[in-house]
Amino acid sequence: MLIAIDSFKGSLSSVDSGKAISLGIKEVYDDAEIVIIPIADGGEGTVEALVQATQGKYVEKEVIGPLGRPVQAVYGILGNGTTAVIEVAAACGLPLVPVNERNPYYTTTYGVGQLILDAIEKGCRDFIVGLGGSATNDAGVGMLQALGFSFFDDDEKEIGYGGLELQKIRKIDLTGVHKELINCTFKAASDVTNPLSGENGAAYIFGPQKGATPEMVQVLDKGLAHFAEVTLAQLDKDIQHISGAGAAGGLGAAFAGFLNAEIHSGIDVLFETVGMKEKMAGVDLVITGEGKLDGQTSMGKAPLGVAQLASQFNIPVIALAGGVTKEASILNERGITSFFSITNGPLSLEEAMDPVNAFGNMRMMTEQLFRLIKGIKA
Repeated sequence: MLIAIDSFKGSLSSVDSGKAISLGIKEVYDDAEIVIIPIADGGEGTVEALVQATQGKYVEKEVIGPLGRPVQAVYGILGNGTTAVIEVAAACGLPLVPVNERNPYYTTTYGVGQLILDAIEKGCRDFIVGLGGSATNDAGVGMLQALGFSFFDDDEKEIGYGGLELQKIRKIDLTGVHKELINCTFKAASDVTNPLSGENGAAYIFGPQKGATPEMVQVLDKGLAHFAEVTLAQLDKDIQHISGAGAAGGLGAAFAGFLNAEIHSGIDVLFETVGMKEKMAGVDLVITGEGKLDGQTSMGKAPLGVAQLASQFNIPVIALAGGVTKEASILNERGITSFFSITNGPLSLEEAMDPVNAFGNMRMMTEQLFRLIKGIKA
């Protein structure tokens, strides 16, 4: 059996969810052969999933956080020792900024660049980067500055931190770029396809959740458009129209346009990295899931990716979740054989998300499902 389940955000990690399911199965089939592969779709949990799946390691590094103050960030180095996996949110994520200080005029991605530099110093040349959850709207300029790119204003001075600074850029200087970047490859994991600027761009779509008022959104969008124009004029790179350029406040544009990154679906990147297709061989049953199964799950979330891959091998798929909505029924048409909520009685959201309760409920639901399976087979 193969367990490939996403985290229940705010409750259970992907690893702990897999352990609970495994224990439930073992209560019924103590000799079952079980493979657990933690999964994520490029957002929160991506580092943990890939480090665990490849027997890699975690690295902690102090970097400049989104507010320009030091924060402790964690990234992973995979089992091969040469591939780093970074979630940009670890260095510039929204949770790092108190609600009353959220202002994408000033938040920076500088720390993301520092994580890349640290990984380069540790021998990494291949990078998997999860784009999502940023508190920024600086088009990744902060990250690029950390990597040695320079952006000058009319007075030949380096611009400062934040999205408000983008309109000041008049010159891009590449002479100080870290020399090892030319030997590095980047894969960016994101399911966002937004362009850099415009009504569907980073500022208009994602700016408000980062603290931008309607007036600020207009200013930020002009900055993004200006940055794209300067980049096109001076470097002959069209970062405006790259699919996914608007991800993570424009970090998609920086990775694709300046670091030659390929932007892929998060689940596709994970599957390729852990060899998920090969691990499906000989499997009788797949168990997947996430915190909530709903209409969004059918739009490309991790459980759907697992189910679609399993369907290529005619493997039945059970999905488990903390909550299930009516819209989840479409998943039965897209590869998930059956799905179940692990919540068995009236609970407050806080009680349901308590890690101890969730672990116990996951284990119990799995045990009962497999008792049913065993009874039918008998």
